[in-house]
Amino acid sequence: MSLSFRRASLASLGLAFGLSALSLSPLMAQETKPAQPEAAAPAAAPVDPNAVVATINGDKLTEADLALAEGELSQQFAQLPPEQRRAAALSAAIEIRVMAKKAVDSGLDKDADFQRRMAFLQQRALHGEVVEKEVVGKVTDADVRARYDQEIANTPPVNEVHARHILVKTKEEAEAIIKQLDGGADFQKLANEHTSDPSGKSNGGDLGWFGPGQMVPEFDKAAFALDVGKYSKEPVQSQFGWHVIKLEDKRAKQPPAFDDVKDQAKQAVIRDKYFAMVKELRGAAKVEIPDEKLKAAVNTLESGK
Repeated sequence: MSLSFRRASLASLGLAFGLSALSLSPLMAQETKPAQPEAAAPAAAPVDPNAVVATINGDKLTEADLALAEGELSQQFAQLPPEQRRAAALSAAIEIRVMAKKAVDSGLDKDADFQRRMAFLQQRALHGEVVEKEVVGKVTDADVRARYDQEIANTPPVNEVHARHILVKTKEEAEAIIKQLDGGADFQKLANEHTSDPSGKSNGGDLGWFGPGQMVPEFDKAAFALDVGKYSKEPVQSQFGWHVIKLEDKRAKQPPAFDDVKDQAKQAVIRDKYFAMVKELRGAAKVEIPDEKLKAAVNTLESGK
């Protein structure tokens, strides 16, 4: 079975919280003896959030302020060595403070456009707090497991196949190979000798296991139509050339393990809870859009969520 969670995205939700997409890559094989694990580094001493790290014109800048700057500006500092990021964050925080003071001294904080922008940023920050505390923070392990079980139950069974192939340039070459197979020739040996697929020259044309839609359509259709142990009696043409296909085995595709997709399942739960909250709050709010054309466009956009 195939499990296809629709992922929650910051763009579609318009959220102010960040979801980290974890990327797991295979461990690289090592020919040398694995290095011994390093001793765990001693735990860092707890930091007092109220400890003062700098004063700017008499105003205190604390560890909590510095941590906030590091978090908000993390992308700008991503290319810096770790040992330089704290200093860079402090330098940026000082720069922001002195420039902000100049803006206030110049009366820029009274500008109407600035006031509107500040109001929007405050609303966006409050939006993010609600999402973080009332949506993300309330998702339980049971919620995530239930979503996984629901997706598995709703996903129809799908077969996958194990096949081999011999790829050649012309139909005549493929027909000659089929004729040899009809005479009892060994498929794997012929594949090693004749296939133009570089990956198949040393493994008898083995393609491993694959599910529907993973191969080009012509190949996919022909492979899934074969019985186990049989080969294609007619050459199969695709954009890569002409194939002779042998079906080694079929089986029901197993669903992904919970641990492999739990992050996707959690994001799906977050998305659903977020939209449920938005629907409830929007339903209780009195929203008026005088421009009928704009109103229709908003309604169309939101109906697709």
